[in-house]
Amino acid sequence: MNWITNYVRPRINSIFSRREMPENLWSKCDSCGTMLFHRELKDNLQVCTSCGHHMNITPRERFEGLFDGGVFAEIAVPSPTVDPLQFRDQKRYPDRMKAAQKSTGEKEAILVAAGEIGRTPIVAAAQDFTFMAGSMGMYVGNAIIAAAQEAVKLKRPLILFSAAGGARMQEGILSLMQMPRTTVAVQMLKEAGLPYIVVLTHPTTGGVTASYAMLGDVQIAEPNALICFAGPRVIAQTIREELPEGFQRAEYLLDHGMLDRVTPRTELRDELITITRMLLGQPPAVAGDLPAPSPDEAAAKPTTAKDKPAKEEAAKPAEPKKK
Repeated sequence: MNWITNYVRPRINSIFSRREMPENLWSKCDSCGTMLFHRELKDNLQVCTSCGHHMNITPRERFEGLFDGGVFAEIAVPSPTVDPLQFRDQKRYPDRMKAAQKSTGEKEAILVAAGEIGRTPIVAAAQDFTFMAGSMGMYVGNAIIAAAQEAVKLKRPLILFSAAGGARMQEGILSLMQMPRTTVAVQMLKEAGLPYIVVLTHPTTGGVTASYAMLGDVQIAEPNALICFAGPRVIAQTIREELPEGFQRAEYLLDHGMLDRVTPRTELRDELITITRMLLGQPPAVAGDLPAPSPDEAAAKPTTAKDKPAKEEAAKPAEPKKK
């Protein structure tokens, strides 16, 4: 056995060989071009740590950062008829659906869940823009109705995160019918006296903006989110005029009274907890992962270390006075 060939050479090769780095360890910011380490980006909820640009985030990632401990229970959504119009363009509609399901790992363009934020029970729904541009079809309509019914049943507020390119063209008029259906679902919440909070994310456009996305009791948006019915390019071509800077962006809409707040994603959870408890008439949430105290416990003054010696002194029996 030649020890140089069998031991020394493999050892040298292992030391000096080039190690391949996985391609998914780093992501490039679309705004500033900074290379971001994937763990750091995930911990910051897909927000660039250099410029604050908000990147796309999936509903599951959003819910993991929203709910207490990342724990939530999915709510079942009735499945509609598959390909009701037998639609075909460059691909058959079922083939597009299978491709989207394979690339995202999700059944459809929206996820509905129930859980707690700051020990406050809620129902939440979030659209996934990576699934056929988050387009609103019959399933999305069914999902919002299911979320509203579950919220009314459990007497919980509903928080919706919108992200969509509009109605789904492959379902034609059936997709447009989801606009009145979802409006009726929102009305169910209002009649039950339950808060409905909408968080508009980039982008929210078309029939989604014209229905449930703009009917919230409180309208919040993420920074620089595009929110519109028709896009700025279409409007500019129609009126043949130059549009104002930042037109149809979240900050522009806030200045013109269409939004209540523009909140960064990293601060959104705390703000939603505060607003939800305020609308429910509840006291502020307790800091930390502890349940809120009962009114009796909150009213009772705790015994502090400063008070303890005085109480112990008062509890001692009085000594007889010396003559």
